[in-house]
Amino acid sequence: MYIQLDGQVLYYEVTGEGRPLIMLHGNGESHEIFDEAIELLKEHYTVYAIDSRGQGESAKPSEYHYVDMAYDVINFILSLHIKMPILYGFSDGGIIGLYVAILRGNLISKLIISGTNISPKGLKHSAISEIKRDYKKSGFDPLIGMMLKEPNIQTSELEQITVPTHILVGSNDMIKPSDTKKLSKYIMGSSMKELPGETHSSYVVHSTKIANLIMEYDNQ
Repeated sequence: MYIQLDGQVLYYEVTGEGRPLIMLHGNGESHEIFDEAIELLKEHYTVYAIDSRGQGESAKPSEYHYVDMAYDVINFILSLHIKMPILYGFSDGGIIGLYVAILRGNLISKLIISGTNISPKGLKHSAISEIKRDYKKSGFDPLIGMMLKEPNIQTSELEQITVPTHILVGSNDMIKPSDTKKLSKYIMGSSMKELPGETHSSYVVHSTKIANLIMEYDNQ
């Protein structure tokens, strides 16, 4: 389905019945990375899987910023009158989730993020080098370039988050452990879990593992 939100057209799919759950994918991906997880989640939740602007089947904007993507999600919740959804975000989706919690945390009941950095410096050097190669190879795609310039979330902004927050990271993630620790330190009352043997995406992309983790946190 398509929805127009303040000039931005987004594609999304709704599956299942129960408590509302919004799922946000990573950079250059689409809602389809969650297909396997949604097969489990749809038995317990009404799952809203969104294609972020310029990705999947959503319309391309003139430029890319994480804050704009966060306002897309805020407007999505308000326009569809979704009552206090759980918000799950992977990688870029986690960054968007953080901004939603900072800007309008009163709209969501719980935030679950995985593989999320608060600044480009929070990425390991090998990841930055790979992004730079992809950026050049793509002909300087602004969507990829955004990861080299953003986000720039301050610890004072993290301290503003009051919604219950759960932080996941793979033991072999592309995110520096120091960045993940900042999230845990400055988001009041948050929990953090490192997943042994997992990479940045191994437990999320086309995996049912993330579904079980979401349900585990929801029952806490």
